Amino acid sequence: MRIDVAASLGMSSPAPATALLQIAVAEPIEETLTVLTAGRPADVEEIDVEGARVHRFVLATGQTTVSYTAAVQDGGSPRRVRPEEWAVALRPSRYCPSDQLEGFATTEFDRTLPRARLVPGVADWVNRRLVYTSGASRPVDTAIDTLLAGQGVCRDYAHLTVTLLRALEIPARLVAVYAPGLSPMDFHAVVEADIDGTWCVVDPTRLAPTSSLVRICSGRDAADTAFLSLFGGVAQFESMTVTATTAGPLPAPHATPFPLP
Repeated sequence: MRIDVAASLGMSSPAPATALLQIAVAEPIEETLTVLTAGRPADVEEIDVEGARVHRFVLATGQTTVSYTAAVQDGGSPRRVRPEEWAVALRPSRYCPSDQLEGFATTEFDRTLPRARLVPGVADWVNRRLVYTSGASRPVDTAIDTLLAGQGVCRDYAHLTVTLLRALEIPARLVAVYAPGLSPMDFHAVVEADIDGTWCVVDPTRLAPTSSLVRICSGRDAADTAFLSLFGGVAQFESMTVTATTAGPLPAPHATPFPLP
């Protein structure tokens, strides 16, 4: 099944700044990326970063617009967990301080369960524990802040799920995706966990079918997967649109962890 995605960003900058963009899908069958800054095409450089395709360019003073379209074909081989990924996905990170929740996780969950049951069980627990509330969290909130607040958005759900899985010694990471069926449409954050040596995805928000998700990038947490990062300057973010559509009807949601190509 073909899935078409698109994203557009608009911003203005009072002075030049360097931008790192992560909106390109991992494996497109076709794509276009256009960046206009101060009315001229920007010189865009693609950088290979572990788990992501990063595009770097310089914002000139004034208006900048970014337009991206891509098509992917769903399906493909599951991703095996490499030893270096396994090591990174077990460690605490900026927004996922799993070492601080080890005792809590051990009390709440049965560590003796097979991962095929434990991983969706943790995602279900997070889904029941949190209330999806737009604007309720801050960019600096960690999984512990989310746990105490009891609310958040997709990145908060993902951070808490990743943190609890790592606290249970299950390698886990955050994945940024395009999500057909998501409402309201936006970039989406889900979780991948190591189940028997394969990366399998769960969505603790339950807001979109996991089998139609389109991978953008993966990382330790949102610090690695932000769709836009600026350095050496500032910009006023003015507009953003995201779309993701399928050629046919959306598949039914998966109740079990699903390998995301």
